[in-house]
Amino acid sequence: MNRSINTLRGEYFFQKDLLLYVNRVTENFSSPFHNHDFFEFAYIAEGSGFHHIENEVHKVQKGQLLFIPIGHSHVFRPSSTNKAEHSLHVYNCVFSPLLLHKMTAFTSDYRLVQFLNEIESGRLSYFSCYDSNDQFDKLFLTMHLEYKLRQAGSIDYLYALLLQLLIVLQRSADQAAPLPAPKQAAFIDLLHYMDNHYNQELTLTLLAQVSRWSERHLQRLFHQHTGQSFNRYLQNMRIQKSQELLRNSQFKVSNIAEMVGYKDIHSFNSVFKRCTGMTPSFYRKEAASSPK
Repeated sequence: MNRSINTLRGEYFFQKDLLLYVNRVTENFSSPFHNHDFFEFAYIAEGSGFHHIENEVHKVQKGQLLFIPIGHSHVFRPSSTNKAEHSLHVYNCVFSPLLLHKMTAFTSDYRLVQFLNEIESGRLSYFSCYDSNDQFDKLFLTMHLEYKLRQAGSIDYLYALLLQLLIVLQRSADQAAPLPAPKQAAFIDLLHYMDNHYNQELTLTLLAQVSRWSERHLQRLFHQHTGQSFNRYLQNMRIQKSQELLRNSQFKVSNIAEMVGYKDIHSFNSVFKRCTGMTPSFYRKEAASSPK
């Protein structure tokens, strides 16, 4: 069956000084099949549905990232017309081949240069993968906010975020690239586990059970790879998370302490002051008065 296919042009999406466009859309059944003269990363932010690409149909769900090359006709559809029960929300990051060319010019890692060249030349075909450590989710949320709420340096920051996404993909998708040593890769996974559970009770005993390493060996790995003990690394991670909340939310300090894993407000205040040189309340006041 023949179907009408629209061609989207980058000149419609890209501003004069920005070769990238980011949006978040709720998919429906009225969007037409289309192809485009730019590259696209689509990330399923909420819900599930289907991705029609060329003559294939693939089921998609939250946490899935898709790469759509130039010239491939495609469209997303929700699972049904019932928006309340079957919605599909997608982040789209589209970017010009010229931007890839610019990134390649200052990229030093040989495998990453190869990966960028594969995309730019059209040798990298359509693919999808899943967000195992919430990296994609955080990147697309940050990219979308940065695109919508422009500040000084937003263009460079957006390009840096796209490059970060490309590096993450290159590490996970390039099967020819040498993988980290098994022990190093497992320790990286353990740090991701901590980043996803920092607000819960984390002990060396628990991490030893998760990693199947002894507590003594874990301590050695923390010193070797982070330059810190386990306790110091965890404290610094939680304080960094609390700083973000103090800057960007109106939660009470006691609530923030609990949100980052401290049951005792006095312990939180003490650790925060040791790490930052000021109390949480003073930090929030200083952050609010600093120029944006």
